[in-house]
Amino acid sequence: MRLTFQILLLTLVVAVSGCATKVSPEYGEVPPASKIRTKPVVKSSDALSGRVVRFSVVGRFVILNFSIAKMPALDQTLFIYRENLKVGVVKITGPQQDDNIVADIVEGEAKAGDEVRDR
Repeated sequence: MRLTFQILLLTLVVAVSGCATKVSPEYGEVPPASKIRTKPVVKSSDALSGRVVRFSVVGRFVILNFSIAKMPALDQTLFIYRENLKVGVVKITGPQQDDNIVADIVEGEAKAGDEVRDR
């Protein structure tokens, strides 16, 4: 009987100590779930995004490819990014064929594969 009491006591001590001491080595004690604040993830569903398919240095124009469901308007200004760095500005001039459209390079440069965004 004494052995079962000791085993029961040992099990109780292990169970209580395991739940009571949740400590993260980096951040100290972990707060309860009701007190944890997370930053909201903001995604813009109306953002316009495409890619440079071809470019002409001499003519200073590019052919851009967009989703057929979301095409830019004529005379709209868009920004060209390469590796998340802004490298140019284009203005949509047309014509449009399927999901491709032509734009004039207003400022900077463009290369095939660059990303085109409205923001």
